[in-house]
Amino acid sequence: MEEEEELPPVEQLLAAAVTGVGGAERPGQVKMAQAVRHAIESDEHVAVQAGTGTGKSLAYLVPAIRHAIESDSAVVVSTATIALQRQLVDRDLPRLSEALADYLPHEPQFAILKGRRNYLCRYKITAAWPDDEDDQLFDPREVSATGRMVQRIQEWAEETETGDRDELVPGVNEQAWRQFSVTARECLGAQRCPSGAECFAERARERAGQVDVVVTNHALLAIDAMEEFAVLPEHDVVIVDEAHELVDRVTSVVTDELSEVSVATAVRRVGRLIEQAVADRLQEAGEDLKALLAAAPPGRIDQMPQVLGMTLSLVRDSAWACITAMGPRGGDMWGGGKNDDPEKAGQRKAAFTALDEVHDTAVRILEAFGGDSEVDRAEVVWLDGATDRRPPVLRVAPLSVGGMLRDKLFADRTVILTSATLALGGTFDGMARQWGLGPARADQADHADHAAPAEKTDSGQKRKPWTGLDVGSPFDHARSGILYIAKHLPQPGRDGLPKEYLDEITELIEAAGGRTLGLFSSMRAAKAATEALRDRLDTPLLCQGDDSTSLLVKQFAEDPATCLFGTLSLWQGVDVPGPALSLVIIDRVPFPRPDDPLASARQRHIAARGGNGFMAVAATHAALLLAQGAGRLLRSQNDKGVVAVLDPRLATARYGSFLRDSLPPFWTTSDPQKVRAALRRLTSAAS
Repeated sequence: MEEEEELPPVEQLLAAAVTGVGGAERPGQVKMAQAVRHAIESDEHVAVQAGTGTGKSLAYLVPAIRHAIESDSAVVVSTATIALQRQLVDRDLPRLSEALADYLPHEPQFAILKGRRNYLCRYKITAAWPDDEDDQLFDPREVSATGRMVQRIQEWAEETETGDRDELVPGVNEQAWRQFSVTARECLGAQRCPSGAECFAERARERAGQVDVVVTNHALLAIDAMEEFAVLPEHDVVIVDEAHELVDRVTSVVTDELSEVSVATAVRRVGRLIEQAVADRLQEAGEDLKALLAAAPPGRIDQMPQVLGMTLSLVRDSAWACITAMGPRGGDMWGGGKNDDPEKAGQRKAAFTALDEVHDTAVRILEAFGGDSEVDRAEVVWLDGATDRRPPVLRVAPLSVGGMLRDKLFADRTVILTSATLALGGTFDGMARQWGLGPARADQADHADHAAPAEKTDSGQKRKPWTGLDVGSPFDHARSGILYIAKHLPQPGRDGLPKEYLDEITELIEAAGGRTLGLFSSMRAAKAATEALRDRLDTPLLCQGDDSTSLLVKQFAEDPATCLFGTLSLWQGVDVPGPALSLVIIDRVPFPRPDDPLASARQRHIAARGGNGFMAVAATHAALLLAQGAGRLLRSQNDKGVVAVLDPRLATARYGSFLRDSLPPFWTTSDPQKVRAALRRLTSAAS
């Protein structure tokens, strides 16, 4: 950019943005915007904890847009949820662009970019694609409903301009949608595909390459960082919102699975492309795998049973025989020979993709058991048992994604990570270790001018320094909220909610006059509490699963006398400001289940390497969810209420202080009479 076109400082742009959207500037928002600007200018990473009400979207978007226009390169904003993506694209960015238009050389441009599977594939609509469906897993009513969805997609395909699945309202199930979409690995590529010039996914990518801000999701961000081919436009700055979910989303991307369905899909896709005898070998191996998994107990697999090893080797070898029989893929790896017609090319690419997934996953599972000791192990394997809708599935996942993130995401880009819950136990260290950034210095949580020193990775690459910053919250937690720890209750057991817990919940809800969000550690506990309390309470009681979660939350928000009970998605997905919510009840400290295969394996692995596996995995997981759950209470400046934790371990256990330090600074008590009196006063004031 020409020197005479120097852009206004971030502080001026932020002030204009806040005025333009009709808000009020907050000290934490200014502090965060300055920290983001500093990180971008100094090519350092920064993790920012910004409480609800800070206005963190503007705080990172303003310096990001300034950098994008100044450097003439895109900035990528990654989120964990569709709700935040839509908020950014439909509300925040349009208003912000308009507010900043007079201060910048051009009005900022933005676009949303999703994974290829989210867009309609024009080629697949017309091509003779192998049938992936297995109707034996669905009852006739589901098959009929899916058929109606397929017809709706076909009609919508004639009129859509974007091919974006989210624009198809009402939505359709995965079984129907996958008949009209392809993954990145299945795609022929724009140059080879007969519909390449009209491809919806390619159009979305082209649009994303022309804007200042690209909004995407953590999964696509991970794919872009870890695959050899670029998915996102060229960029040097990434903003990771909802950064507390980054590790879980990346783990999902790099988790592979193997089942009778995946083998059967490969057999169907290879179809008539190879000799029947070769395909039959893979089918027989799949049947052996089916019988073995059906008889095996679900759970983590620590030692490879001999019969499982032999079966996986058979699957691996027969899949490789099919791959070999398919012949050359073509010089550009697109899946067809030079003389293939487009339809045959699509069939070959689909077959190669399915065969590669079966072969590579079998290899990965076998190699997961190659270490001499627990310290050497890099991955965990487990069997998910059968459900009404799917057969047993073998899964394999890495014990840590920190190294991948460090080498693939943080090495070449400036990364800004933000969330309302990052400083667990009062420090960023736990999250930083999971991200592969290394430990933070003790003074980082309060000061943005102290960065962790640059170190070298295992490969000798220099790590960028990083800074942790907590900008606080505009809410006065100590005056607006009470943390009530029911120390007098017994510790929670494995046999459901004790009678004392049900009595306590009843008395709290009666004092609150409804207005209660009940967050339970399992759906079984939520349903049990709902059934037990509906006869005791006069207030309406909704339970997750009674209807769609969005409709239940809407009903809860519109009727202050109503209570809503549920589990995981409610811990993080509910935003109900105002008098409809004055009490959040948490039944127990939300540790991962002891039989959770991934969490338990990670905990054991850290312990084997000399660390505290319980604190690094179980306690960190619990602290994050507790902070997210407690964050449902205060959603606006005028909100007041109580977060009631029924589990006495929050006050009595050795790890209790770590968990409490992860929560907002509410006024804390264990006196039930004070809490009920406070709730009754709030109820009277609201009525």
